[in-house]
Amino acid sequence: MTGDAGNWMQALREVFAWPWWLLAIPLPWLVRRFAPAAQRGGSALRVPYGGLEAMTTSRTRPGISPTPWLLWIAWCLLCIAAARPLQWGEVEQPPRSARDLMLAVDLSGSMSEEDMYVGRRAVDRLTAAKAVIADFLERRAGDRIGLIVFGQRAYAMTPMTLDRESVRQQLDATVVGLVGRETAIGDAVGLAVKRLQDAPRGQRLLILLTDGVSNAGALTPDKAAELARDAGVRVHTIAFGSEAGAGGMFGFQMPGSEPAIDEASLQRIADVTGGRAFRARDTAELAGIYGEIDRLEPVAQPGPALRPRIERYPVPLAIACGVLLLALLPRLRVRREVST
Repeated sequence: MTGDAGNWMQALREVFAWPWWLLAIPLPWLVRRFAPAAQRGGSALRVPYGGLEAMTTSRTRPGISPTPWLLWIAWCLLCIAAARPLQWGEVEQPPRSARDLMLAVDLSGSMSEEDMYVGRRAVDRLTAAKAVIADFLERRAGDRIGLIVFGQRAYAMTPMTLDRESVRQQLDATVVGLVGRETAIGDAVGLAVKRLQDAPRGQRLLILLTDGVSNAGALTPDKAAELARDAGVRVHTIAFGSEAGAGGMFGFQMPGSEPAIDEASLQRIADVTGGRAFRARDTAELAGIYGEIDRLEPVAQPGPALRPRIERYPVPLAIACGVLLLALLPRLRVRREVST
């Protein structure tokens, strides 16, 4: 019985917004049945204009009182209007602009280099990157975002999620050297490909930030780029670091030494996967790069299913007013004759 009652209530809620108003339909009959006017020598229920008095008393004056069955119809229609009858439209799925993207952030030892400025304060590269990425996350409402950090190894800090605040908190908790002081760029790209494989093709995006040269990991950057291309993952790379850090003291590369940032390798990753390679020498340039990435055309995906609800209470309300007017016409006619 409880299940049947629940089904009935669910069915009523599909038709009426406030179905409990239907319980008021038998109210005039209950008043007449349990509080008869004859017991008190007067009307059992007094209402303005005597409109419903004929429904609740046994004393009516012929030729003056409205027709009872018209008043019953009007009352029922008013209760139905108060219950707010509904009409449901066709199910719609409006498009929602969003993307599935992974952020890969370098935590190798070189990210502790204090050659960046936030405001007028000198900070290390990781602190500057955190500030810019946090602002980028604020503008990505609707995107599913995941976070990968890499050094000697690559780890997924957060899965793909709509909770941008949790991604920001996890990024804030990272420190230089957390996953080793070397740089495994290929492993970071490979892990991102794995994490994005369930996302729809065409909206798989990786934004990789590093300030070093790939010198660790099982995958080379070129091999990882091929895997990303085959999986439909577009990779935007950001080479981050000052000219002094990239080229040695005063910007000059020492003979026989490796460059601090392998821009050529990052450019190949971007070219192979259909992304873009960027170079940020300070915090302002890094913010501009994330702003440019933010303006890339997002891929439309269907949003949550919506079913429009159309209110139909004006129909029974208008009919009830017409019926009441029809029921009151005899009384108005008699009053006019008496006054003349």
